[in-house]
Amino acid sequence: MASLPDCCVVLLGTNELADRALHRHLRGHYAVHCVARIADVEKLALDHPPDAVVCEQQLDDGRGVDLLHRMRFAYPHAVRVLLLQSARREEMVRAINDAAVYQVVSPPFEPEQLMLVLKRALESRELSRLHRYLSRELKFADDVIRHENDRMSRTLQETYQFDTMVFVSDKMAEVCNTARKAALTDLPVLIEGETGTGKELMAKAIHHFSARKQQTFLAQNCGAITDDLLLSELFGHKRGSFTGAISDRLGLFVAAHQGTVFLDEISDISPAVQVGLLRFLQDGEVKAIGSDSTKHADVRIIAASNRPIRQLVEEGKFRRDLYYRLKGFEISIPPLRERPEDIPVLTDFLIKKYSEVFSRNIPGVASQAQQKLRSYAFPGNVRELENEIRRTVATVENGEFITLQHLSAEIARARPRPDRASPQAVTLDGRTLKDRVEQLEAALVRAALERHQGNHTHAADELGLSRVGLSNKLKRYGIERPGRPEAA
Repeated sequence: MASLPDCCVVLLGTNELADRALHRHLRGHYAVHCVARIADVEKLALDHPPDAVVCEQQLDDGRGVDLLHRMRFAYPHAVRVLLLQSARREEMVRAINDAAVYQVVSPPFEPEQLMLVLKRALESRELSRLHRYLSRELKFADDVIRHENDRMSRTLQETYQFDTMVFVSDKMAEVCNTARKAALTDLPVLIEGETGTGKELMAKAIHHFSARKQQTFLAQNCGAITDDLLLSELFGHKRGSFTGAISDRLGLFVAAHQGTVFLDEISDISPAVQVGLLRFLQDGEVKAIGSDSTKHADVRIIAASNRPIRQLVEEGKFRRDLYYRLKGFEISIPPLRERPEDIPVLTDFLIKKYSEVFSRNIPGVASQAQQKLRSYAFPGNVRELENEIRRTVATVENGEFITLQHLSAEIARARPRPDRASPQAVTLDGRTLKDRVEQLEAALVRAALERHQGNHTHAADELGLSRVGLSNKLKRYGIERPGRPEAA
C-alpha cells in the first residue's frame, strides 16, 4: 500500500545516508531525493512536498531535530525519522516530543531495516487518513439513515453538492432537486429565504446547470435604489434623457441577451418598476429611457426576496400578476437554524476554502467547538458561519485545530437546542394540570413513533404500553398513524 513510486522520500545527511546501496534499495520503491543541507530540503519541498523525511542529527547547517520540528508544522502529514548516533534515552525522548518523530534509528543499520520503518510509517499514515475519511462518511450516512427513507438517501447522495452549495440535510436536498428541475427549463424562478441563506449562490447554480450556462449571468440588487436608477440599470437609457445621462447605457436585459439576470430583493421594487418588469416578462421587449425604439432581449429572470412575496400580494404591496409571472418555479431556502446537520459539512468546506486563501493548514474543528457551532442559531445564516470560519482560520495557529477559545463569544455561549421531537420542545399551554399532562403525553407518543419510524410495536414497548393501549392513545389525541402497526 505504501511502497509507491510517487511517494516522495527525502534523505538528509552526509554519513550513513550517503550509502549507495541504501539509495538503490529505496529507489526501487519510492521517489528518493538526497540532499546534504537543511536549506536544500526547504527548497526541494516547494516542488516536491515530502511524504517522508529521514535525516541525521548533526548537519552542516544545523540540527536534524530542529528541521523535523519545523516540518511538523509545515508538512504535518510527512513521516519524520531521525538518525541519532548516541541514542541516549533522554535524547530520544526529547527528539520524539519536540518534533513528533515517528522513530529514532541508531546507526549502523541495514537498508532493509530503514525500508521496513518507512513502509510501516507510510502504511500507518494512509490508514489514519482512510479512518478519518470513513469516519466522516459514516457519520453523514448515519444522519441520512436516521432521518430519511431509501429514496431520500439516494437523493442526498446524488445532490450532496449542487454547484458551490454544500449540504447533507434532507431539506436542502429537496430544494436542490427542485432547482435542478428548474434549471432544465427556461421558466422564471422565484427564490425566497432569509438574508444570508445563499439565494444568489442558488441562482448561479441554476444558471450553471441550464442551457444558458455559456452565456452571461448578471445580478442587480433592487433594494435601496431609486426608481429612475433601477429602470436605467435594467432597461438602459439614451444620452441626455435625464440629468447625469452623459452617454448611452445598454441595460442589463439587453447586455445579458440569451443569458440570465438575477434580481435580488425583488420585494423592494416600486409599483412603477413592477409595471415595467411585468411588461418585459410578457413580451421580452426593452425600451430604454429616452428612446423611441424597442429591442428584444431573450433573458431568463431569476428573482429573490427575503420576504414572502405571497404575503406582500395579500397586503396589496406587490402585483399579483407579476408574482405569478415570476414564480414559474418557487424555491424556498430554509434558514441554517432549521438544518443544523448541514453545519459540520459547511464548516469543513469553508475551512478548506479559507485555508487555501490564507495559505494555512487547519486540520478541522475540535468536538466541543463543533457542538457549539451546531447549537448556535446563526441569525445571519450561512453568511454568518462563513464570516466566523474565515476569521478563525485567519487567526488560529497554523496546524492547530479550531477550539472553543477561538470562537466568537456569542457562539461559545450557545446552549444545546432541545430535540424538536422531545417533550422539552413542547409548549404546555393548557389551562388545567390535566390539560398540560395530556399535551405532554401526546408529545411523548409522537416522539416515540417518530424515533421508531411509525413502528407501533416498538413504540408501545418503549412507552410501556400494549399495542391496544397505544392505539387508544392515538385515537384519544387524534394522532395520525405515520406507519403500519405491524412489527418490523
